[in-house]
Amino acid sequence: MLGAGVALAATGLLSACSGKGGGSSSPSARAADWVAPDGPEVAAAESRRRPGTLRSFRLTAATARADLGGGRTVTTWAYDDALPGKELRLRAGETLGLTLANHLPEPTSVHWHGLALRNDMDGVPGLTQRAIRPGASQDYRFTVTHPGTYWLHPHSGTQQDRGLYAPLIVEDPKEPLQYDKEWVVVLDDWVDGVDGSTPDAVLAELRRGMGGMQHGGGMQHGGTDHGGMQHGGGMQHGTSPSSPAPSGPSRMLMGATSELLGGDAGDVAYPHYLVNGRTAEDPRTFTARPGDRIRIRLINAGGDTAFRVALGGHRMTVTHTDGFPVEHTETDALLLGMGERYDVLVRAEDGVFPLTALAEGKDRTALALLRTGGGEAPAADVRPRELESAPLTARRLKAAEGVRLDGRRPDRELTLRLTGSMEKYDWAIDGRTYADGHRYPVAAGERVRLTFVNDTTMWHPMHLHGHTFALPDGGPRKDTAIVLPGTRLAVDFDADNPGLWMLHCHNVYHAEAGMMTVLGYRRQGA
Repeated sequence: MLGAGVALAATGLLSACSGKGGGSSSPSARAADWVAPDGPEVAAAESRRRPGTLRSFRLTAATARADLGGGRTVTTWAYDDALPGKELRLRAGETLGLTLANHLPEPTSVHWHGLALRNDMDGVPGLTQRAIRPGASQDYRFTVTHPGTYWLHPHSGTQQDRGLYAPLIVEDPKEPLQYDKEWVVVLDDWVDGVDGSTPDAVLAELRRGMGGMQHGGGMQHGGTDHGGMQHGGGMQHGTSPSSPAPSGPSRMLMGATSELLGGDAGDVAYPHYLVNGRTAEDPRTFTARPGDRIRIRLINAGGDTAFRVALGGHRMTVTHTDGFPVEHTETDALLLGMGERYDVLVRAEDGVFPLTALAEGKDRTALALLRTGGGEAPAADVRPRELESAPLTARRLKAAEGVRLDGRRPDRELTLRLTGSMEKYDWAIDGRTYADGHRYPVAAGERVRLTFVNDTTMWHPMHLHGHTFALPDGGPRKDTAIVLPGTRLAVDFDADNPGLWMLHCHNVYHAEAGMMTVLGYRRQGA
């Protein structure tokens, strides 16, 4: 694998997750000007992390039958036949070693979402490694420096919108929080294996564009029963109440408007929404005693859905977002965009309570239960009153003092315009799809300001690999942040992890359509 990284760096080749290739940022730029994913700068940065005790894991990616509850099973791809994949847990300062065996019918990879790790372990085929071929395996090994709630998933096509994801929990050896129970709660939207649908089929239909889309089973534009959802440039797209239900992937492409997100809440109306792999009709149950203090680690592994989350009869105290501590803040509900994570504390009341995740703008829910005593479980479609409160978002949080960036002025400012529309499904950054291979340069030691300008009518959760950035005005440290339609968001980060790093929308379909780019470290003297 390391040799493959050298070959990729030497040719200057960038290829999208789907295998498309491109060139460097300008005709005069040379591959030798950029820090290679396995170059000496990357090795030196890893040595400074002081690798600790090795924790070894093994995963197999393969076709699996997933039980979504209530006798509903689907064929999908998963890690070790589990949905979500089994939790990986280690302590900050330890070295993670994992062997991934690929038993899938196509190449794959593993990306470690949120970790500031060595660049050649980041898991992006065509950029930091070669894809893992069917029947092959690959070893990943790197030091994990920061505690927090993270997760892993492929960075290969639409594979993440199948069952290929798992939580990664990095414990703090000096944990300051006190709690009696800990839950890891993974939220997801589900289409794979339902009536013959696959994420690839959904993407293919989206790419045909709103104007030329063929709608099976009587799908029509306009006259919808979802309030006339507006997509991209204003085309309406839904199912008429008088039309028969469409079949296959066509019926999934419906979406809905969200006042909270300021526009379209997503491209896909999924048939199922899950908490830890189960539908609301047959939910997971977490048990505790009345009075227990519970830490809940929330992960949004959805491909196209933001979730508004509340625990009926309780208030939540937010302690972390994207792995980094924040000033503790109470709320009835909070919003998670795709890829975001929040840690919250709750004090358990006596009874049975719904942990409800509302698919924002899609009018469907996922559900789990908290049971501390007797009583009848709430119905699958329960909507606790806490969901009616304005949900907390990251912009309302402040970073804890120990992780707050200082007031240093940026050495470099980069503006990235988010472009595209539903009609053409041409999502891009600065009008360039990732296949163009454009790199935005940074240099080690710089304070970098990224300003996202959303020129579209959809929201985009933007994710930066290998780093965390700070939201404005003392805001939290994050690696994934929501950029609302027609707005701009400026974030700062320190360029302290050399290599070539992806920056992209964490809507799986937007990213695969082209809303991805690369931040590249320039070599000294280049």
